[in-house]
Amino acid sequence: MTSKANAWIALLVLTALNFINYLDRSILFAVQEMVKAEFVLSDKEVGFLTSAFFACYMIAAPLIAPMADRSPPRWVGWLIRRFMGPEYQLPDKLPRKWIMAAGAFVWSLATLLTAITKNYDELLFRHLIVGIGEASFVTISPAFLSDLFPETKRGRVLSIFYIAIPAGTALGYLIGGYLGHLHGWRMPFLVCAIPGLLLCGALLALKEPVRGANDHIADSLERGTVLGLLRNKAYLTVTLGLAMLTFAMGGLQVWMPTFLTRMRGVPIARANLVFGGMTLVSGIFATLLGGWLGDRALRRTPAGYQLVSATGMVLSIPAMVAAIYVVGPAMYPAIFIGEFMLLLNTGPLNAALVNSVSAKIRATAVAVNLFTIHLLGDAFSPTIIGWVSDRTNLQTGFFSTIVAVVLSATILLYGMRFAPKLLPNLQSGATAEGTPS
Repeated sequence: MTSKANAWIALLVLTALNFINYLDRSILFAVQEMVKAEFVLSDKEVGFLTSAFFACYMIAAPLIAPMADRSPPRWVGWLIRRFMGPEYQLPDKLPRKWIMAAGAFVWSLATLLTAITKNYDELLFRHLIVGIGEASFVTISPAFLSDLFPETKRGRVLSIFYIAIPAGTALGYLIGGYLGHLHGWRMPFLVCAIPGLLLCGALLALKEPVRGANDHIADSLERGTVLGLLRNKAYLTVTLGLAMLTFAMGGLQVWMPTFLTRMRGVPIARANLVFGGMTLVSGIFATLLGGWLGDRALRRTPAGYQLVSATGMVLSIPAMVAAIYVVGPAMYPAIFIGEFMLLLNTGPLNAALVNSVSAKIRATAVAVNLFTIHLLGDAFSPTIIGWVSDRTNLQTGFFSTIVAVVLSATILLYGMRFAPKLLPNLQSGATAEGTPS
């Protein structure tokens, strides 16, 4: 198999697993009114389920991801030799596919066991375990893909990988709403856990890429050391911009179907269908378009990724205002346009993130980024919106998402000046996958 074919097969497998990742994560959003009714919960308690998931997720990320960048600790070596035999030669660095597969197995098993939860505490514990499993996969997979594709193609590559965010989230609404309505809220968790368990085997069959094989930006202390991240302004501005965007997207995804039902009188089954369908369509086209635009913009300016993302967010603001405050049929196109413009940034911003650091610390840098964006973003936005809703209404709670998007666009526009410069031959997109220049 050629290096190019291997790269695209790896992208296909990782994208499929990332799709299951977001599908399993978002089922709750479609059935949370049923959960609330069965366990007699407040909006704050419902929102806390997602906040607890992200708290565990963001704490686990920086603890697990360094295992992909450094030599394995002694306890890992002991554990591996217990299964592989004492004569097994431990590699200098653990194969990243092992860590990702272990995480996928853990979150899929926890999702499967959701079907037997009997109270709020058990459901909360399930969310904590899923957070640990997903952190193992999401922190390492972008670094894995970055070693298969050069910088100028990472916008498109990561837009394909992250198309799982809107597609998986949308199908979580659709499948969760459909199966939950027919068979109860536990059934969609049971059905959607199985594909993740099956994909673990495909992940283990992938060929491990050479670390840094497709990097073409000069290394430095800021780009190549963990402490250097504190002085890496390209990394810091992308991370803070993503954090504010994550605050907005996390809050909107959790509460939008409930908002349509409670504030606009749309039946819950229809609300899940409409919002899930819009998320699926806008997410697919916006994510792919954003990656393509970002790669083209990168040929003209090193800050092409940040420029495309900030522009999308500025254009989303009027649509978000209309979606939240307009009553009547006009709210639907407003929701669609606002979501489209927000999702436009997915590929470019994640490409800007992985390009801002070197391969030596990329998984760790992604983990620190995930910790930060969830700490400042969607770890708390669902709970904050729920808290405001308990005291006023969801419309008032949603105003915080508009403020977050304004801040995100401002940070990214400022951060354009710090984007790393590419080599002249790479700037033109001449380098092929798997072939370092």
